[in-house]
Amino acid sequence: MDLTERFLKYVAVYTHSAKDVKKDPTTERQWDLARILVEDLKEIGCADARVDEWCRVYATCPASPGWEDVPAIGFVAHMDTVVDAPGDNIKPRIVHYEGGDIVLSEGIVTSPKDFPFMDKYIGHDLIVTDGTTLLGADDKAGIAEIMDMVQRFQQHPEIGHRKVAICFTPDEEVGRGPLHFDYEGFGAKMGYTVDGGALGGVCYETFNAANGVITIKGFNIHPGSAKNKMKNAVKIAARFITMLPDAESPEHTEGFEGYYHVGDIEGSESGARMHIIVRDHDRAKFEARKAFVHNLVDYLNSVYGEGTVTLELEDVYYNMKEMILPHMELIDNAMKAMESVGATPRIEAARGGTDGATFSYGGMPCPNLSTGGENAHGVKEFASINDMKKMVDVLQYIACSRE
Repeated sequence: MDLTERFLKYVAVYTHSAKDVKKDPTTERQWDLARILVEDLKEIGCADARVDEWCRVYATCPASPGWEDVPAIGFVAHMDTVVDAPGDNIKPRIVHYEGGDIVLSEGIVTSPKDFPFMDKYIGHDLIVTDGTTLLGADDKAGIAEIMDMVQRFQQHPEIGHRKVAICFTPDEEVGRGPLHFDYEGFGAKMGYTVDGGALGGVCYETFNAANGVITIKGFNIHPGSAKNKMKNAVKIAARFITMLPDAESPEHTEGFEGYYHVGDIEGSESGARMHIIVRDHDRAKFEARKAFVHNLVDYLNSVYGEGTVTLELEDVYYNMKEMILPHMELIDNAMKAMESVGATPRIEAARGGTDGATFSYGGMPCPNLSTGGENAHGVKEFASINDMKKMVDVLQYIACSRE
């Protein structure tokens, strides 16, 4: 099975995770891909492939003769897809891109006008959606690339390499991927997540992140007799949102600028509920942002009555930079690997999360590598077959390094 066939096989499996579900995995459907991956790993020579009781897939590719003393390296990718767009019944197709618009379906177009970076993909074979679902390159591209590297080692035993430890996690998109991770049994003390972005990206800095749920208790009564009685939860929710600084939202920030983001809201006069995320690269600013959200809730309760607004806000992950700095050989090696395939390496500060942040604080330094995917989390997501193949070479370079 070649890289493209493998990728298309995996994106066909519906693996949405779920928010606000406190079980592992958050959806039963993720088991479907986990079981497939175990069988595929065994087929390509990972005899110890297994899935644990929490749906985490583990395997190792043993070191080549003469490489047993080189420290093992780990590669991690996640099985789930984000819940922000449909992820079932995916209809991918391959487009040889020659510039201009890509018509995904009637009225849905991926255009250089919206995505000026498209020009760099002229001459590439792109896997796109039909404009109604995610593609799932985040992160099934990473899974396929890791698998293709291992298959290459099986088919070409003359390629010397260190021991490679593999883990495919569920629920990364909802911040639960590293839960129950078997640090001792994984088989490597350092690793990389292979999780998204255009070719060349090397990331060892992430946001500090907190996710929260805001619940508003209202009181409904007939509008005709509502004066001094009704407590409209929808209006209170809207007031909360308008008190957040608009310039500090995702659509108005970039680089190292943090933000507040209310991603959804549901409710009526009687009650409302919304999710908020808080992000900042700087730890002190992150703590200040969380305090600001708590202060808004306290203020609204002072106006509308104690207990009207409740907030559940919990930290999800922290900036991995502090944990990576003592192990910059991981970054140096990744940069050399990118250069080896003709890519221009870019040190990126992720404006998002990765399992690697939690792994790094758990004792396994774990920066992130690109996969060759673009426009993640939306229906215009696509992956470059050309760049995915180069990423397999990047992973091989790292696995075949004695550094």
